[in-house]
Amino acid sequence: LIGFPGFSGFFSKDTIIEAVEEAVNEGSIWGAHFAEFAVLAGVFITALYSFRMYFMVFHGEPRMDHHTKEHLHETPWVVTVPLILLAIPSVGIGLYTVDAMIFNNWLGDAITVATHHDMLAELADEYHGVWGVILHGIQAEPFFLAMAGVFTAWFLYMKQPQLPAKIAALPGIRQIKAVLENNYGFDDFNAKVFAGGSQSIGRGLWKVGDVTLIDGLMVNGSARTVGWLSGIIRRVQSGFLYHYAFAMIAGLLALFALFVTN
Repeated sequence: LIGFPGFSGFFSKDTIIEAVEEAVNEGSIWGAHFAEFAVLAGVFITALYSFRMYFMVFHGEPRMDHHTKEHLHETPWVVTVPLILLAIPSVGIGLYTVDAMIFNNWLGDAITVATHHDMLAELADEYHGVWGVILHGIQAEPFFLAMAGVFTAWFLYMKQPQLPAKIAALPGIRQIKAVLENNYGFDDFNAKVFAGGSQSIGRGLWKVGDVTLIDGLMVNGSARTVGWLSGIIRRVQSGFLYHYAFAMIAGLLALFALFVTN
C-alpha cells in the first residue's frame, strides 16, 4: 500500500509520480506543480496512516470490551483461502506485468491519451527494466517520504503514544482535526442537500401527488361525487305514486315542447 520498491503498489505509484514529475520538467501542463505536491504529500500520508493502523491494531493496547473479546474468532476457510490466494499475486505481480501494462500498450485502444499528455511515452525512453526501476525507486524522493511516514507512525503510536492527543489539543490543530473528522463537511452537505433534498421532494410528491391528487381527488373525490349525486337522486325516489305521475307528465310536456319548437 505504501509503494515499497519491488511490491506491486510500488510500480503503479512510482509510475504516476514519475509521469507527474516529467510533466513538471516539460512545463507544458497547467497544474503540474500542484499535482506533484499532492502525490508526494500523498506518499507520506499514506505511509503514516497505513502504519498507524498497523501499529494500533497489532501492537497497541486492546480497545475492545469483554463481550467483544469473548466473541472473537478466526474467519472460516472459505474466507481465508481466497484472501491468501489474492494476496500472493497482489504482492509480486508487478514484477511480471510492469513491462506490458505500462510501457507496451497492453490496454491497446481502451484508453486514449492526448499526445501532449502522454508522459508514459517519455518515460519509456528511459526505461531500463524492472530492476532498474526498483533501483531508481530506492534512491528517489518518494521512497524517503514513505520511510519518513513509517518512522513518524512508529514514533507517534509506538514510542510516544500519548503525543498524538497532545498535538490534537494544540490551538489551530484542534480546528484542523475537527475539519478532517467531519470529512471537510461533505457528509453533512450530502446529508442535508442530496439526502435531505430527496426526502423533501419525496415528501412533497407524497402529500401533493398521493394524498391530494390520487387519494383526495381521484379516489375519495370520485366517491364523494357519487355520494353527492346519489343523495340528490334519492330524494326524487320518494315512493309516492303521484310524484312519479307528476314527473312523467312534466317529462312528456318537456318532450312535447322540444318537438314543437323544432
